[in-house]
Amino acid sequence: MLRFLISRLSQGIAVIIAVIVLTFLMLKAAPGSPYDKERGTSAVAKERLDELYGLNKSVPEQLMLHLAKYARFDPGPSDRYKGQSVTDIIASSFPVSAAFGLPALLLAIGLGVPLGALAALKPGSLEDRAAMLFATLGICAPSLVLGPVIAMTFGLKLGWFNVAGWYDSDDWVLPALTLGLIYAAYVARLTRGGLRETLAKDFIRTARAKGASEGAVVFRHAFKLACLPLLNFLGPAAAGLLTGSFVTEIVFQIPGLGQHLVNAAINRDYALASATAAFYAAMIVVFNLLVDVVQALLNPRIGFQQS
Repeated sequence: MLRFLISRLSQGIAVIIAVIVLTFLMLKAAPGSPYDKERGTSAVAKERLDELYGLNKSVPEQLMLHLAKYARFDPGPSDRYKGQSVTDIIASSFPVSAAFGLPALLLAIGLGVPLGALAALKPGSLEDRAAMLFATLGICAPSLVLGPVIAMTFGLKLGWFNVAGWYDSDDWVLPALTLGLIYAAYVARLTRGGLRETLAKDFIRTARAKGASEGAVVFRHAFKLACLPLLNFLGPAAAGLLTGSFVTEIVFQIPGLGQHLVNAAINRDYALASATAAFYAAMIVVFNLLVDVVQALLNPRIGFQQS
C-alpha cells in the first residue's frame, strides 16, 4: 500500500506542476497585463511595477521564479489586489465555497443514491421512470437556469432566504440546493446503471440460489461493486463542489473561490490565477487518491496496484 500511495502522490505532484506551468504560459500568451485597466498609471510607473514583480524578465526566467515560489509554498502577493497575498485570498474564499459545496455534495449523494437504487430494483416501473425523468431534467438544467428559478421561488415569492449575497447564516441553502439537485441527477443515473449491471452478474444469481435475502444480495454483495463507477465520478465532483462553481457564485453573488479564479484570469493576475488553478488541481489529486484507496478496499481484485 505504501508503494501505491507514493506512486499516486508522485503522479499527483507532476499533475499539479503541469497545471501551474500551463496556466502561467496561457496567461502569458494572452494579450494585456495586470495594469492595463488602471487609469492614470504612467509608463514609468508601469516599468517600475514590472521590475518589482519581475514582469520585465523573459518568460522562461519568470516561469522559473514562479515555480521557485511554489517550491517554497509561497505563491507571493496578488498582482491586482494590492497588499494581499494569494494564500490569504484563497484561505478566505475557500471556506465560503466549501460552506455551500459540502452540503451540495451531501444532498447529491443522499438524494441521488436512493433514487438510483430504487430505479434499479424496479426497472420499467413508475418509480424507475420518475427517477430517470428527474435525472434527465437535472442533467439538462444548467445552474444558470436552475439557480434563478430556485432564487425566485424560495427567495422572492416565499421570502425564506436572501436571493443574493453572503450575509446571513443560511445564505448557503439556495446555492447548495442548486448544485445538489444537478449533481444528484448524475449520481442517480450512475447508481442505477451500476446496480442494474451488477445485479445481472453470475455471483448475484449464485447468492440468490444459496438462499440469501434480497436485502443481503443488494447491500452486501451488489452495492459494493455497483458504486465503483459512482466513486470515479464523485472524486472530481467533490473537488469541484468544494472549490466553488463560478456560475452559481455569480447567480447568488457569493464571494467564493470560483469567482476569484475567473476574475484573476480576466485581470491577468498571474499569481492568483495560477495558485487557484493549482489549488483546484491539488483537490482533484487528493480526492482521486481517496477514491483509488476506497475502490481497492471495496474490490480486492483491483488491489493497490501502482499502474
